Amino acid sequence: MANQHYYLELDPPQESLRSCPHVVVVGGGFAGLKVCHTLKNKDVRVTLIDKRNFNLFQPLLYQVASGLVSEADVASPLRQMVGQAPNLQILLGEVVDIHADKREVVLNDRRLSYDHLILASGSGSTYFGREEWRPLAPPMKILEHADEIRRRLLMALEEAEQTRDQERRRFLQTAVVVGAGPAGCELAGSLIELMHRSVRCDFKQLKREDCQVVLLDAVDRVLPTMAPALSADAGHYLTRQGVDLRLNTMVESIQPGRVLMRSTATKLVDELEAATICWTAGVRASRLGKRLADATGCELDRGGRVVVNPDFSVPGHPEIRVVGDLCCYSHTQDSKAVPGMAGPAVQMGGWVASDLLAKLNDQPHAPFRWMDLGSMAVIGPWYAVADLRGLHLTGLAGWIVWALAHLAFIPDTENRIALFSKWMWQIATRQRTALLITGRPDQHLGVDVGLMPAERSERLPATVSLSETPAQEEATAA
Repeated sequence: MANQHYYLELDPPQESLRSCPHVVVVGGGFAGLKVCHTLKNKDVRVTLIDKRNFNLFQPLLYQVASGLVSEADVASPLRQMVGQAPNLQILLGEVVDIHADKREVVLNDRRLSYDHLILASGSGSTYFGREEWRPLAPPMKILEHADEIRRRLLMALEEAEQTRDQERRRFLQTAVVVGAGPAGCELAGSLIELMHRSVRCDFKQLKREDCQVVLLDAVDRVLPTMAPALSADAGHYLTRQGVDLRLNTMVESIQPGRVLMRSTATKLVDELEAATICWTAGVRASRLGKRLADATGCELDRGGRVVVNPDFSVPGHPEIRVVGDLCCYSHTQDSKAVPGMAGPAVQMGGWVASDLLAKLNDQPHAPFRWMDLGSMAVIGPWYAVADLRGLHLTGLAGWIVWALAHLAFIPDTENRIALFSKWMWQIATRQRTALLITGRPDQHLGVDVGLMPAERSERLPATVSLSETPAQEEATAA
């Protein structure tokens, strides 16, 4: 199989690097970017491979979806961030296979050799075996997802402005968010605020009481990984803002403009009609984990993450490290796996790069110790909840901590300045700066986000249309 791929022989960025160890980093997210920053200007040759030419700050995707900021505010070109380092080279492409015995990766129908391989390809969304829901309820993992959510919501409001049918208007002014974790709560809070502001200031025919955002999940409280008190505060705030919480509720099916759900307590089935449906409920590791398991025999957890050694290597292959959302690292004091968030990913990337340099120089290196910085979520203007290792903050105090933490994690200085200024402008004026309707319908479906080939072929064509309500569709079919 490997012989069918051309061998990619590239000269090192500098002649002095020809004899240096070649480190291939797959993925330019939080972990991969930290690896590159740590190895920058060191005596190693680094090749960073990513299928996108930018680093995406995923925690703020919901702000793109709700028009708070634009795409460029949360994404930075990789070549400008680390590509100018003399020992670092960036290749645009997707690694589709790994030949661990030959120390080669396959990308763009070419093979590239490595001395050390660091996999940091992250995660994508999962629909728990119901991939037919993907066209109907976009997830929120890449820029195209956020663009599609924004486009659907704004198109629904535009159509609602032109209809005289009150029932139709309520349908068009209803959005459903599946998943009550941080991403779901942030998106739901931002969407209801956008709709209320738009109805008040921008649209003449719409009514505030017809705006509805439904947040549903099978869990018994929002933000279930946070302290119960913070979950209660967040739930009360969302309710006051107009978000309809449907907890202890499982999705039975998703159809065009319709969500069928079942209560886990009463087992009763209910139905919601909504023009905009979003999915934030499931996360699955990149398919490179499966490729690596096939190549090395390493173990995967239920979410497809690679079970790693204490130094993030895989058994039998010390030259291969796995970091970020792709790895399952449970060598902690309580034996619980490190969560897949930005903070842990950055710590993993920095430690692995430092450990690699220490080994190359025959120097000792302290074992990895994850520092839990806590978790947080912003669910409204000037309102956030933060769980900082037992210190609980809500409201304005929580928002300030959230803003400072996110600005600190954003890797690009220009984006920090742009985001801070837009946040201040939005808070002062309640105006959103990125409410453009662009792109074509369902453009996110053409973007590979880590699905296996069989799943990609099974994805249904786009069927969502705002031209008819579900009831009208049934009447037409009859």
